[in-house]
Amino acid sequence: MAGPRPARGVLERLDRLNEFEREPIAEDNLHGGGYFAGIFAGEHVAATEFVIGALFINFGASTYDVVVGLIWGNLLAVLSWALVCAPIAVQTRLTLYWYLRAIGGPVLMVIYNVLNAILFCVLAGAMITVSASAVRIPFGIASQTNWYPDDARFVLVVLGVGAVVVTLAILGFKRLAQFAAICSPWMLLMFVAGALVTLPLLGDIRGFGDFWRLADKYIWTGPAPGQTEAIGFWHIVAFAWICNLAMHLGMSDMALFRYARRWQYGFISAVGMYLGHYLAWICAGIMGASVATVLRVSLTELDSGEVAYAALGASGALTVVIAGWTTANPTLYRAGLALQVVTPGWPRWAVTLAAGAVTTVIACFPFVFTKLLDFVGLYGLLLMPVGTIVVVEHWVFPRIGLGRFWASRKGLALNWPALAAWLIPLAAAMLCWRLGLIHLFFLAGPAWLVTAVLYIAFSAMAGAGGPLPELDEPPREPLPAAADGERKTTGRWTPLACFAGLVALICLALCVILPAWVFLSPGEAHLERWMTVKRELIGITVLYFVSGIVWIQQHQRTTR
Repeated sequence: MAGPRPARGVLERLDRLNEFEREPIAEDNLHGGGYFAGIFAGEHVAATEFVIGALFINFGASTYDVVVGLIWGNLLAVLSWALVCAPIAVQTRLTLYWYLRAIGGPVLMVIYNVLNAILFCVLAGAMITVSASAVRIPFGIASQTNWYPDDARFVLVVLGVGAVVVTLAILGFKRLAQFAAICSPWMLLMFVAGALVTLPLLGDIRGFGDFWRLADKYIWTGPAPGQTEAIGFWHIVAFAWICNLAMHLGMSDMALFRYARRWQYGFISAVGMYLGHYLAWICAGIMGASVATVLRVSLTELDSGEVAYAALGASGALTVVIAGWTTANPTLYRAGLALQVVTPGWPRWAVTLAAGAVTTVIACFPFVFTKLLDFVGLYGLLLMPVGTIVVVEHWVFPRIGLGRFWASRKGLALNWPALAAWLIPLAAAMLCWRLGLIHLFFLAGPAWLVTAVLYIAFSAMAGAGGPLPELDEPPREPLPAAADGERKTTGRWTPLACFAGLVALICLALCVILPAWVFLSPGEAHLERWMTVKRELIGITVLYFVSGIVWIQQHQRTTR
């Protein structure tokens, strides 16, 4: 049945402020499982891993809490991607942004994008701070572990690092993305290498039992006497699950999985979770505790740069710098895109520059070392209800007699039940957290359920179950046709590419073999070998990057 389309002009004007793809992905643009394994492996081994691994220690977790709790928490995250996010993404082939536009209207889309942009800026700022913690070392600047900077020179370092990151985000060179892909396997091995060379500092290790004993005594020692903010097993489980809450149950990764051939590719997220959010977190904790023990200081007095430099020398400091950059650069780019909804007519570079300026100011305040766990929890909690609304309308509404896209079919600029179902549980959750009634990490589950119930009830009250106009397809922009003479990239195995690739693989192998040699060294030989590896590892690292860049340039060619 046809019906009125109120405020159509307003809707069209608001739509023009959004920059995101509106067409479902075509069959020939879909990717296989290897593509998603690479993305998850690269995205979830980043600068945050240095900080989170140390914070588990500072907040009094035990060895069992970390080693076992992370197994279960990461499993919950994988199931959230595989059973919720990926199936809806494959069924719709749309981004969350456009699907939310069809459900909630353009006003809700603007609110979501602005909030997303602010959170992206904070996250990118945290990554710039982590990079600066390594860049500060040659200048003799002390560790910055307060929430505010206590050395003006550190602010200058942050401004310099921020300027580089913002420039790269604006330029957006394809080669920079390729360089980030080269960094991923090396960064993971640096985490492993740091743990291998520093663990023997705590005592002799002849088996897993020795490791567990030393970990209980020196690394994850449990709550300190009088510690009031200690976290335990269930906190670790919950944190590992909510760490990427905005991406899986918040449905942001619909943008990624819409390219999947099958929804089962959601299980491939386990590659990122168990390499980055398990192995890297544990290795970071080992590095931090070992270095703190040797230096005879509390881990709270050290930052990521100092820990990595003490463990691996120049290679460790470089790892922190690159890990921060490879995370901050795409995060800042996404913040710029999200802010375009409130800056119509601005070029992307100007929006990214403005976002970068705000981000760099945030980075001057090293709150990341003390508040990152809380920020990650808040980030997911703030955005997760939007994913709940998408899940309910996509799967639940057809089963209970409510109409999909009822707000768009009525021509509403704002789906008020969606906004209310987002804000009310969020306000209640924040109140419970601030009053100390429920820990921040445990709020996501109740908030998801309350959002779902409220959205169903409010939508029924607003007429989602009554007669609705025929579904008006959202305005679609035609996909750009391939230009005449357009270049495509294909792989090519030239002799130089084969040689460079072989050299890169040998360098990666040495990044593990040499630290393992240090780990297995007897008694007094450990220190000598450790110093040797710290000196040699930077040369191997440089050779790896040179050969890796040559390989990726030679392996790809452009054809008309």
